[in-house]
Amino acid sequence: MKKEYDFSKGVRGKFCQRDTKFNIPIYLDEDVHRFVQEIADAKKAPVSDIVNRLIKSDMKTREIVR
Repeated sequence: MKKEYDFSKGVRGKFCQRDTKFNIPIYLDEDVHRFVQEIADAKKAPVSDIVNRLIKSDMKTREIVR
């Protein structure tokens, strides 16, 4: 590494994109993944869609219970 770097021609925020969507990894237990995978295979849908549907269903249930 250099002792000093010249940032005089740098542009702040040049590569920053405010509307960037981050996909974070979610790690499912083996039995949960198997369960969701079976549903996804039956519906011919991605696992992520099934997981989102299940979580959204739980969110609605929580709102009803409150």
